Amino acid sequence: MGELWVIGEPGPDGGLARLSAEVATLARDLGAQGGRRVTGVAVAAEPEAMAAELARYLPTVLAIAEPAAGEHAWSALAAGRVAGLLEEHAAEPPDVILVGAGSDGRDFAGALSALTGLGVLTSATAVAWSDAGPAVEMSPFGGKLLTTCGFCEGRGIVTVRPSAADAVPADAVGVVEIRQAGGPALPRVKVLERATEAGAAAPIEEAKIIVAGGRGVGGPDGFVLVGELAKELDGAVGATRAAVDSGWIGYSQQIGQTGKIVKPNLYLALGISGAIQHKVGMQTAGSIVAVNRDPDAPIAEFADLLVVGDLFEVGAALLEQLRSRSG
Repeated sequence: MGELWVIGEPGPDGGLARLSAEVATLARDLGAQGGRRVTGVAVAAEPEAMAAELARYLPTVLAIAEPAAGEHAWSALAAGRVAGLLEEHAAEPPDVILVGAGSDGRDFAGALSALTGLGVLTSATAVAWSDAGPAVEMSPFGGKLLTTCGFCEGRGIVTVRPSAADAVPADAVGVVEIRQAGGPALPRVKVLERATEAGAAAPIEEAKIIVAGGRGVGGPDGFVLVGELAKELDGAVGATRAAVDSGWIGYSQQIGQTGKIVKPNLYLALGISGAIQHKVGMQTAGSIVAVNRDPDAPIAEFADLLVVGDLFEVGAALLEQLRSRSG
């Protein structure tokens, strides 16, 4: 029986990144489809906490200490350790190595591919098991196409986009095994400073409800209404690239091809035309409600409900209804 490996990425607090929990859930389902064991790999300066979180989703987790990871960029160091682990498992290598398609995961996949010669399929939106191995669904060219690809030799690395799966813990907590691993030493990139955005809202990738504003909100003042609606709905604020580039809101709230990928239960779009670059980031939302003056705006083609009207009038009326209910 073959094996699937899930590479855990460190989160900002030193624990497990949420994206890694999503990847682990997807891998667990994939392993059940293909009759493969699923093993997690946690590489960090002090990997115990991250490995323990990953074990909530997977039956076995290998924890590998890499002391230099505390002061250096994680991806190259982790790639070296995983390459060493692959050498130890050369007789029975994993069929697929899965990692998140965030900035660290993409760097890791590229470095590991260079070290091992394994192919990479990037930014998977879904993965299923076929007779030929993993069937990886991707959405290239800004989401204009939907493709399904596999590996010529059945083995390789897959990076998984955020929100490709919901993070669901396993029925039982797995076992953490402390391992030592050698591997090639790649050039180290020293981290000089870590910055956290002051007053940042909860990550929009985790929000169940998102109220997003586009060029149609007109300016920073327009996001006041967006924020008030998000607060009443207990949701998060999102934005298009046009709004971010105009300086109306911070980049951390940008949704789309060059921003965040989100999958809320409800996506309320105010003054958003629905260009393909934005659609890529939110098209998997449970329900999409759009408010726009233009009945022929592109977002009308994929929204579940389109309200044609002035977003400030509609937004104010909606806010009044929400506040009367909560009162």
